[in-house]
Amino acid sequence: MLKDFVKATQPEKDQLKSELAIERERLAGWQMMIKEAKLPVMVVFEGWGSSGKGTLIGRIIKNIDPRFFYVRTMKAPTSEEKRFPFLYRYMKEIPESGQFAFFDTFWMEEITDRLVAGRLDDEEYRHCMRSITTTERSLTDNGYLVVKFFCHIDKKTQSKRLKALLADKNTRWRVNDDDLYENEHYGKFLDAYDRYLEDTSNPSAPWYIIDTEDQKWAELQVLQFLNQAIDTALKNSALARPILQNVFPLKPTPKLADISLEDKVMASDEAYKSELDRLQAELRDLHYEIYRRKIPVVIAYEGWDAAGKGGNIKRITGALDPRGYQVHPIASPEPHEKARHFLWRFWTRLPKDGHIAIFDRTWYGRVMVERLEGFCSENDWQRAFNEINEFEKELVDWGAVVIKFWVQIDNQTQLERFTDRQNTPEKQWKITDEDWRNREKWDQYEAAIDEMIQKTSTVFAPWYVLESNDKRYARIKALRIVVDELRAACKRKRG
Repeated sequence: MLKDFVKATQPEKDQLKSELAIERERLAGWQMMIKEAKLPVMVVFEGWGSSGKGTLIGRIIKNIDPRFFYVRTMKAPTSEEKRFPFLYRYMKEIPESGQFAFFDTFWMEEITDRLVAGRLDDEEYRHCMRSITTTERSLTDNGYLVVKFFCHIDKKTQSKRLKALLADKNTRWRVNDDDLYENEHYGKFLDAYDRYLEDTSNPSAPWYIIDTEDQKWAELQVLQFLNQAIDTALKNSALARPILQNVFPLKPTPKLADISLEDKVMASDEAYKSELDRLQAELRDLHYEIYRRKIPVVIAYEGWDAAGKGGNIKRITGALDPRGYQVHPIASPEPHEKARHFLWRFWTRLPKDGHIAIFDRTWYGRVMVERLEGFCSENDWQRAFNEINEFEKELVDWGAVVIKFWVQIDNQTQLERFTDRQNTPEKQWKITDEDWRNREKWDQYEAAIDEMIQKTSTVFAPWYVLESNDKRYARIKALRIVVDELRAACKRKRG
């Protein structure tokens, strides 16, 4: 792709000036339309050292009201950032709807630097490519416009610019050893850049190669491509996105109605207390081991209202060092969360390696409450099954243990618990009018939950149903599963 690049014919000076004025005005004119259409725009600039990325960004943003955009420079990951998934620090930076975000390098530089240095084998590289292309597709499917530019100069031009910068004491700081190394090994970097561009250019987020030898000509090229992309995105914003076929192996699961609850009880208080103490002691030891082995853990709880999620979580956390876990109670998204990809608020709550994140309600709200209450379109929730599987596969590939619990009770047990809450003053805060309204949709929710479990119980992140008519039984079952999963993860790490 890069090796086959042919420079476009640069217009004459007067024509260039005229076309620049038109395109600058067009970009300024899009601002309110983008805001009103709630279109989030990500503009990514990659390229050679001294190719003029910073200058080019500066020229482009002059045409936009500063209240509508921000600029980020993604440096090499810090030691702290390396404790999170590869995509974590990038997903944190995606813009809200109606905003521009300009990136001076994004995830390309991290990959190509590792590739040239020999710190990325073919398998790791292919995994990174899957992560990037999958995420870019998910962003565009969820309404993002992703426009990617590669700023290109030849070796001779790069060398000339580096020498000029080094010759001036006021610009010498802009040249570092990496720039000089890149120019010295221009061919190796050309191979890496060409491979990356080929592997990550797709119809929804293509690469545009920009000849940056002349600044004004480079600006015009960027403005033309960017304006056309915005125009197309606004016209196509109402179009439904394809529903992709699941490619992940699934674990067969029964429907909720077929799961017996009657025989799922603890024999006695003594048996419950004895088993609780034993499992919590083992979990406490495993918590220290996963910290030492830097194994991240994500525990996700979903279930019926009044099913006992809170008490179940409490028995898990009662065995953990409070410095090594965090519980995230998930409510309706805040405005700044709703204005981004629906998984953004979960990406930003992931644990670092060796730590545990427990979610009291999760990303599955997309295919339950958001689906049934009309908070997203049918196309949105139908796509979400695959997007969630991709998200969880990314976590597992990172090395995380992902444990998903559905806390199950029957309709009559829920009614009894609701009534008890309503009639007990110290429990009344637990019951709301919305809880009663949701009861009226029990059958609809049950059908949605059955579909959710069927389509997202993957072999790498299966669903576990906790029969919770007897809360004590459910607590013990959850502890056993967590202990078994963490023990197996530690064993794999040792192996």
